Amino acid sequence: MAVEGLTRSDAEEELGTLNGWAFTRGGDAIGRTFQFDDFSEAFAFMARVALLAEKMDHHPEWSNVYNKVDIELTTHDAGGLSLLDMKMARAIEELLA
Repeated sequence: MAVEGLTRSDAEEELGTLNGWAFTRGGDAIGRTFQFDDFSEAFAFMARVALLAEKMDHHPEWSNVYNKVDIELTTHDAGGLSLLDMKMARAIEELLA
């Protein structure tokens, strides 16, 4: 099932409601770096995001180096950003609240 992509202006408006996220890949994705006290905290965060991703059926592209987790969100079916990416970013932020 195809997912409808966001226009650039809609994506900018949605991005303005998020904390610390920025456009990547020329606006086709959003990304954010999360930093923790140590590897264990970073890995625990990744485990929580993984459970969230499974529940939402929307999986981030990410990497981890020691205490940093870099996350990028894009919707391949939409060929760029969709509302699903913005919902996922909000849900990730809520994990830290």
